[in-house]
Amino acid sequence: MVPDPETPICSAKGCRSAAVWVLAWNNPKIHTPERRKTWLACEEHREHLSQFLGVRGFLKDVVRFEDWRAPEGA
Repeated sequence: MVPDPETPICSAKGCRSAAVWVLAWNNPKIHTPERRKTWLACEEHREHLSQFLGVRGFLKDVVRFEDWRAPEGA
């Protein structure tokens, strides 16, 4: 099944499920404190991706996709 091009897809490697979470992160060694990069996650991969970013000190916020508002200037 080919996903609808309008449907956001999970960022986990090999996953084609619809994303329902936004994981906002930044790498303080290369990004300014206000900069936010995003990964998208399905229900199944939210915890795994959050842990991956969290152990590195990169994870800043996790919000439902429908509630996500990109910061000004992003």
